[in-house]
Amino acid sequence: MFTGLIREIATVKSYRNNILTILSKHKAKVGDSIAINGVCLTVIKVNSDGFDLELADETRSIIDESKLSGKVHIEPAMQMNDRFEGHIVQGHIDCVGTVTKITQRENATDFIVTVDKKYIAHIIPKGSITIDGISLTVNSVEDDNFRLTIIPHTLKETLIKNYKIGTKINIETDVFARYIDHILAHRQNSKKSLSWNDIDEIQMSY
Repeated sequence: MFTGLIREIATVKSYRNNILTILSKHKAKVGDSIAINGVCLTVIKVNSDGFDLELADETRSIIDESKLSGKVHIEPAMQMNDRFEGHIVQGHIDCVGTVTKITQRENATDFIVTVDKKYIAHIIPKGSITIDGISLTVNSVEDDNFRLTIIPHTLKETLIKNYKIGTKINIETDVFARYIDHILAHRQNSKKSLSWNDIDEIQMSY
């Protein structure tokens, strides 16, 4: 599990044959889970200047692989004794969105992000969302897009400052919205009420 709080901006050294090599100050261990631009990956090798991670074909089919180059956000998985901040992030990308409008305001910047309409139900006004691994709050939602308002501190400390019209971003929607939607859909398609075992199975499927 992650929190969506970026711990470091690292650099991609190489990405080939499903292996992503990261240059980083973070001292990883083999088997560690680390989110790279919001994508939960497993460390398979530790190098003197960083670490290697492997991407499954399923992961590659969902994310925007162009995000696996240059500078990237990284966040090691949360440990049991860590302070919980941000929001609950799984590192499971739901879709790729596109920045379609940027508006500079007096003390913040608005970003309009367009997504496939089928994901809008899981994006909640004033709810949480993860953008390239960053925990953010959704300001408003329309039929096929949503608005983020980014304060200067967040722009300065993350790669959002480099976003332009047309930039692709990895999106993880709110985990609770996904759970509720899945449970309700399951109940509508079933002739019987859900048992606690049914709910446990649904939760374990994520």
